[in-house]
Amino acid sequence: MQLGLLSVALLANALSALAGGGAGLVQLPALILLGLPFPVALATHKVASVSLGVGASLRHARESTLNARLSALILLSGLPGVWLGARAVLALPAQLSTVLLGLLTIALGGYSASRPQLGASSREFRWTRQRVGLGALVLFLIGFLNGSLTSGTGLFVTLWLVRWFGLDYGKAVPHTLILVGLFWNGTGALTLGVQGQIAWGWLPMLLLGSLAGGYLGAHLALRQGSQLVKRAFELLCLLMGLSLLLKALA
Repeated sequence: MQLGLLSVALLANALSALAGGGAGLVQLPALILLGLPFPVALATHKVASVSLGVGASLRHARESTLNARLSALILLSGLPGVWLGARAVLALPAQLSTVLLGLLTIALGGYSASRPQLGASSREFRWTRQRVGLGALVLFLIGFLNGSLTSGTGLFVTLWLVRWFGLDYGKAVPHTLILVGLFWNGTGALTLGVQGQIAWGWLPMLLLGSLAGGYLGAHLALRQGSQLVKRAFELLCLLMGLSLLLKALA
């Protein structure tokens, strides 16, 4: 059991650190299949996912890849959404929510793949009141999804940073991994941990796998550049979207 947990966490978080999100789409269903009830699996996954941000931070810290102003916007916009999402009960049925999330994830990958130059290089972002306001609103909504649906929302943040804020994939992914992985997921873990139970006996291997996977994926992303990250993002969107659809329809 413990070796299985380590393997799942290592694979899920290495892919997530390379592609800029998606660990929950692999790790959360795996915890449920291994026997945890959904609320316990959700809280346990959130705690473990913080290690992904730690592992990625250890590797990216030497590169000074974060933009201070954009980082502040991601935190100030997203954290209230995460807190509200973790406390709220979604009005949509769980099966319908899973189908919609799967379709949206596939659409993200398809959108990126249909635009070969998207995220290949950075472009200037004009910090006007209107553009910052809309950017912050979408980050808030993604934060709400992160707190409630939990799975795959890091991919949404990565694409939004590329599409709206003009980052290339190589620069967008560190913002997602560190700010979403550490701070958004940390807020969700704290909120869910207070509300429900955590499988403490499962955490050591999950934390170790998340930490090592986060570092490994970040290392590969830095070594190989934006094109590999872009392809990994698109492939993971497709695979994880299909897995959500199959899970909902099973």
